[in-house]
Amino acid sequence: MIPSASLPAGEKRPEPGSIRRILVIKLRAVGDVVLSTIVIDNLRRAFPAAAIDFLTEEVSQQVVSGHPQLDAVVVLERKAIARLRAGEQLRAHFAFLSRIRSAGYDLVFDFFGNPRSALLTWWSGAAWRVGYNYRLRRNAYTVIVPSRAASVHEAEWHLDALNFLGIPVPSRHLSFALSAAAAGKAAAFWREAGLEGERVIALNFSGGWAAKRWPLARFAELAGRLVQHYRARILVIWGPGEYEQARQLAALAPVPVTLIPPTDLKELAALLQRADLMISTDSGPMHIAASVCTRCVALFGPTNPQLQGPYGAGHQIVTASGLDCLGCNRTACDHIRCMTTLTVADVQAGVARAVASLPEWRQV
Repeated sequence: MIPSASLPAGEKRPEPGSIRRILVIKLRAVGDVVLSTIVIDNLRRAFPAAAIDFLTEEVSQQVVSGHPQLDAVVVLERKAIARLRAGEQLRAHFAFLSRIRSAGYDLVFDFFGNPRSALLTWWSGAAWRVGYNYRLRRNAYTVIVPSRAASVHEAEWHLDALNFLGIPVPSRHLSFALSAAAAGKAAAFWREAGLEGERVIALNFSGGWAAKRWPLARFAELAGRLVQHYRARILVIWGPGEYEQARQLAALAPVPVTLIPPTDLKELAALLQRADLMISTDSGPMHIAASVCTRCVALFGPTNPQLQGPYGAGHQIVTASGLDCLGCNRTACDHIRCMTTLTVADVQAGVARAVASLPEWRQV
């Protein structure tokens, strides 16, 4: 269960009228930022008059830029700063810290919890600095939340901080800040590719770690079976540096498949929102699909689906059975049995479970 809303003796909860500016910090990976969006609507409902800003890095900023419940997205250009000379890097870091300090935040949530985000939280000078009980980093916070990162889904872990402060949590939905321009491009592609009125299944073969990936040949075989069983159109998802792999998958498939065009994150989200189903490894696109309410069949091996699986109802998890190394969390492995022993039939069974509640998805 979620930790009870209890603060140290003598401490008060933040009153809506006393909170003028809020900062949510979540750095790095796209999927992690998507999962952190679960707090946004809840904060807006609890603090309707406050300005709410979201701090992330350039790789993930499109997840939240333009979000209707946010006032601003603050971008830490970490990679750009790293390319500067040493002296220029130092000045850039101090300039960013000064920007955070001068914003005058009253309430800051550190949902990343590494030394950099803890420093940003501390330097903000906010009276309410909320973070989790991680070693030295806990000293940066005025409110320290017990962490259940090893036992609950990451989305729920974010909500623990709100619950600990006594902030109501009526919403448990992820969000993605779609744009009209991205939706227009997705609609145009759908027409041009002849996908309107068709049953569309998206395949995502990517994965941030090599150990997360399923063989391309099996994705290709799966595509053939899905076309045969469901008369579906197959949409292959790919991102930066993955185009040749996408072409290879298309060449291996026994049926025609459609590759998406080059996209940014908003355009990818708009395309995935139009798909009927997403079959994916554990990756950012999987979480994006879940955030736009596209049902997922997720292939898991080295990561734990109970902690990082697609969040929401209707999704299905597929894992290889009988292995004691599942969820090892290793980024590299010399055998990757958790993924190589996962069969096409296993994944097809996951698809059948996912569409069982959709009467229009009759097998042909």
